[in-house]
Amino acid sequence: NTSNVTDMSWIFSDCSSLINLDLSSFNTSNVTNMSDMFNRCSSLTSLDLSSFNTSNVTSMNEMFASCSSLTSLDLSSFNTSNVTNMMLMFCGSFSLKSLNLSSFNTSSVTDMRQMFQGCESLTSLDISSFNTSNVTNMLDMFQSCSSLTSLDLSSFNTSNVTNMSYMFNGCSSLTSLDISSFNTSNLTDMAYMFYNCQSLTTTINIMITGIPSYSSYFCMFSGAATNTGSQITVNYIADASAFINSMIATKSVNSNVVKGIQI
Repeated sequence: NTSNVTDMSWIFSDCSSLINLDLSSFNTSNVTNMSDMFNRCSSLTSLDLSSFNTSNVTSMNEMFASCSSLTSLDLSSFNTSNVTNMMLMFCGSFSLKSLNLSSFNTSSVTDMRQMFQGCESLTSLDISSFNTSNVTNMLDMFQSCSSLTSLDLSSFNTSNVTNMSYMFNGCSSLTSLDISSFNTSNLTDMAYMFYNCQSLTTTINIMITGIPSYSSYFCMFSGAATNTGSQITVNYIADASAFINSMIATKSVNSNVVKGIQI
C-alpha cells in the first residue's frame, strides 16, 4: 500500500536489468518527490504511468534520466502544476523518438537545465504549451537533440532566464527556430548556445545592456549556420552595439551569421 508514501525518489534507480514495469496499483496521491525515480533504468522498454496521480509532486528532476531503451513515453495524465524542478528530467533517454508534453503545466518550474539533453533520437517534441515565466536556467536544455528538425518555442517567456549556454548545442538538424520573442535582458551566459547548429536559420534579439564578459558568449556561433541556405541574424538594442560584432565573431569561417537591425 503506497497511499501514505510521500517520497518515491530513487525508488527504481539503477534497476538496469528491468525491462517491464507495472505500477498500475501504485497510489501516488501524496507523493511530493519523484526525482530520479527511474534514473538509469537502462533496459526499460515499457512503462505505463497512466494511473499516476502527480498533483502534489514538486520535484521531477532526473525522473527518466538515462532510460536509454525507452522509445515512447505517455505522460498525458501527469498533473505538473506544482512541479518546480524538471532539471535533467529526460536527459540521456536517447532512444525516445517522440514526446508529447502539451498537457504539462510548467508555471511553477524554475529549473529546466539539461531537460532534454542527449535525446538524440527525438524527431518530435511538443512543448508548445510550456509556461516558462519562472524559469531561470535553460543550460543545455536541448543539447544534442540532433534529430529534431523543428521546435515550437513560441510560448516561451524567457524574461527571468539568466543561463542559456549550450541550449541548442549540437541540434544539427534544426532548420528553423523562431526565438524572435525571446527576452534576453537578464541573460548572463550564452556560451556555445548555437554551437554546431549547422542547418539553422533564425533571428535572435540581443537585449543585454553594457558589455558582458567574453566568456559569457564564448563560441556562441561556432559551427552554426554553415549549411547552404542557413542564416542566423542578430538584432540588438543601442547599448549592445559595442559588443555585438565580437559576439558574431565567435562564428566559424563558413558560418552565415550576420548583424541585423537595431531594435
